[in-house]
Amino acid sequence: MNCKEWKIPYSRPEAPEELRRAGYSPLLSAVLALRGIRTAEQAHALFEGGPSVLHDPMLMKGMAEARERVLLAIERKETVAVYGDYDVDGITSTCLVTDYLRFKGLDCRLYIPDRSEEGYGLNCAALDTLKEQGVSLVISVDCGITAVEEVAHAKALGMDMVITDHHECKSGALPQAAAVIDCRQEGDNYPNKDLAGVGVALKLVCACEGDSRAMLARYADLAAVGTVADVMPLVGENRFLVRLGIEKLERAPRPGLAAMIKESSVDGRKLTAATIGFSLAPRLNAAGRLGQAERAARLLMCTSEQESSRLASELCELNRRRQSIETEIWQEARALIDGSSPDAPIVLASDRWHQGVIGIAASRLAEQYSLPAIMICLNGELGKGSCRSYGGFNLFEALSACSEHLLGFGGHALAAGLNIHKDQLEDFRRALAEYYRKNRPAPQPEVNCDLLIRDPGLLSIENVRSLDLLEPYGNANPKPVMCMSGVTLESLSAVGGGKHLRLRVRLGSGHFEGIFFSHTAHELGLREGEAVDLAFTPQINEFRGHVSVQLLVSAARPHDGSGLCKSILEKDAPSLWAAAPYCPERADFVRVWRMVERDFTTAGDAAGVIAQCPEDMEPERFCLCLMTLLEAGLLQSAGGEIYGASSSSISGKADLEATEIIKTLRAV
Repeated sequence: MNCKEWKIPYSRPEAPEELRRAGYSPLLSAVLALRGIRTAEQAHALFEGGPSVLHDPMLMKGMAEARERVLLAIERKETVAVYGDYDVDGITSTCLVTDYLRFKGLDCRLYIPDRSEEGYGLNCAALDTLKEQGVSLVISVDCGITAVEEVAHAKALGMDMVITDHHECKSGALPQAAAVIDCRQEGDNYPNKDLAGVGVALKLVCACEGDSRAMLARYADLAAVGTVADVMPLVGENRFLVRLGIEKLERAPRPGLAAMIKESSVDGRKLTAATIGFSLAPRLNAAGRLGQAERAARLLMCTSEQESSRLASELCELNRRRQSIETEIWQEARALIDGSSPDAPIVLASDRWHQGVIGIAASRLAEQYSLPAIMICLNGELGKGSCRSYGGFNLFEALSACSEHLLGFGGHALAAGLNIHKDQLEDFRRALAEYYRKNRPAPQPEVNCDLLIRDPGLLSIENVRSLDLLEPYGNANPKPVMCMSGVTLESLSAVGGGKHLRLRVRLGSGHFEGIFFSHTAHELGLREGEAVDLAFTPQINEFRGHVSVQLLVSAARPHDGSGLCKSILEKDAPSLWAAAPYCPERADFVRVWRMVERDFTTAGDAAGVIAQCPEDMEPERFCLCLMTLLEAGLLQSAGGEIYGASSSSISGKADLEATEIIKTLRAV
């Protein structure tokens, strides 16, 4: 059974008149209003915002110095190295800056550390190697903001460094580089603090070239892939960069990405941010996770279609290997927890796990147990960990508070990495648990619905198509989640070898097909012919020339009317819109009155009142009957509330149709 907490909005969806007059559909207008967009001007800025949403790269602290040093290297024809990270953001950043400097005629070396052997970030041994190769300038991308000692080492070797990063800056001194660019550093005035590492890299080449338009045309696809893969907020400048990058991927992708699109079986389908996040990024990431990030970089830099095809095929095979390793680690991690009910961040360690894959397993643990999760790969007395948050818990602040037990750490609020000595594991686990208990975020509904759909006409093909304007979806711009409550489940069938669920529901005069991946009717407790609640995102399904609306279901349960009942009992007037299908008729009132007219007292809370409902009456209808009787004076209580109310001794007939509740329900 699915026991997640649901939050359903019971008030009528609002579609601002100005948006409707501007030509936006009722469904899109309602979604926009929920996101604070109520005027045509605001909607136009969201959908049509062009280069005007891009900020001047020279607003970044350190950009002037970085630009000057890079231009000097170009003028002198220096040998330069671009030092990146092994995730997709780092790989795209590395390729972007490397391609630009080679385009400018430089001998530019590309360096991405081995995840298992070297770990994240700059290291002195790698800098020694680059010095031996004649490198005089090292540009870090997507890393370096905490590399104080490594930058000092490079300086001692006679190499200059330009740091470009987007990670959180620890308190204390920054690296003493020729230039440090990071929107999160103190004193930085750049408006967008949420650029990905590849976004910062793009800003650097825009500043050096002095022509942002040309650089966007050349690198928007790389910027889009890195930004989506690093789960950066897709609003404002980031949204424009990703939208531009998707257009380039559709129109004129670089050979490597074109080959990956084809190899990922998404060729010919509409490309979206989800395509990047769930098809392209995992395959590029697999290379870095398994210690072969430079293979992904070669793909992105490749100009040969034949070579690109070969590399894309190899990366897909690496991804399959990654999936197999991940499954093994995931099963072992669950076995370590099995039988316990953790109530603090999960911290697990093993010397059998693959360093490159534990982050994905940590994400799955966090989702399953609704807790932050940290998985640590041990090598002798040292451990490297991947951390994933849950429920808005700020991991970076937590690790900062527990840093006395760590050798080092870095990252963001939602994801981070750490180094730890084996002897400190238990102390760290206890310190983190104590911090979590003091700073536990307020619980959030696990199923959070934006709109309750009562009118099947809202889900017309035209209305659902209009939601495409909200693309690209992602962090801070999620797909709208809609809800049907109490609809009839007409049919159920297992598909995909029993792994997935296809269903059909009836809402009024409308019938809708839905698909729920990775779930079965048995585990959800669903039965044909019964009332159900669905959370879903509507989408257009085209099959053999037939176009229809399909519900991409994200949660389902047997109908639970307790939330609406509570709203009714507590006199939440807007909820009467959602309650209209349960408007009582005379026979309902007669039945309830016969029940309450002698020695009856309602329970003291909503759950108790619902429990008093007759067996074959909907709880929502029962609650409406009680509230109508209370308004009409046929029930009475000391405070005028329904809880603890009892039958009244008034004589004569009451006009129930004249009550505000019934008039409102009839009007709806």
